[in-house]
Amino acid sequence: MDVDKLMDTGSEYIMTYGMKILGAIVIWIIGSWIIKKLLRITGNVMTKSGYDASLQKFLLNLIGWVLKILLILAILGQLGVETTSFAAILAAAGLAVGLALQGSLSNFAGGVLMMIFKPIKIGDLIEAQGVVGVVKEIEIFTTKLLTPDNKLAIIPNGTLSNGNIINFTEEGKIRVDLTFGVSYDADIKQTKDVLMSVLNAVNNVLKDPEPTVNVSALGESSVDFAVRPWCKPEHYWDVYFDTTEQVKLALDKAGIEIPYPHSVEIHKEA
Repeated sequence: MDVDKLMDTGSEYIMTYGMKILGAIVIWIIGSWIIKKLLRITGNVMTKSGYDASLQKFLLNLIGWVLKILLILAILGQLGVETTSFAAILAAAGLAVGLALQGSLSNFAGGVLMMIFKPIKIGDLIEAQGVVGVVKEIEIFTTKLLTPDNKLAIIPNGTLSNGNIINFTEEGKIRVDLTFGVSYDADIKQTKDVLMSVLNAVNNVLKDPEPTVNVSALGESSVDFAVRPWCKPEHYWDVYFDTTEQVKLALDKAGIEIPYPHSVEIHKEA
């Protein structure tokens, strides 16, 4: 009799929990297949949208872990385990980690935003956070710039994404702003002709837009000319230095004086 009762109880348990276990296995198989399918589709969408490879890998891993955790919670629920406490523990752990890594999460979010909206890309000449340089690498947490004097500047993405970014490369051309002062005795038309001839001769100065030369100010001791050549961003410093040198040589050759302070010596008789 006891054996029959035990067998009946065992059969009942097998039927009850066996179906739950079978259901859990089915949920795991179907859920895993759906997760793989979703990740594959998401990856294809990201690739077609031009997402950065490192960002794409990170996001797919993150999405995969979130979906797997949800799948595990669904399986536990199928087995009759109370999942409310698990959800509370996960929420508390997530809050604790978020508070501990607040700065890192801010940098991560900034990196994600930059990789999605792409205000800058590798090779761009930019100015950000008081630093001018060429973008060498955009990582999840930081962006690396190579300055004109070959220094590596590492800027946190949180700070970078929340600040002003000047992209000199985006439009494909950049204006070089130079100012030269000449004596009040100099002829304005002659000076403009000399300066314009320099701009027409300097390498890498673009013809479109045309360079310009204009009187910008009447200073205390000089007439100041705004000299504005255009060039490609990668030629900025070449045009800047070449123009400065050639202007000095051309003004000297034309006999146009560049004012400078003169020291006065006073000789006292003994």
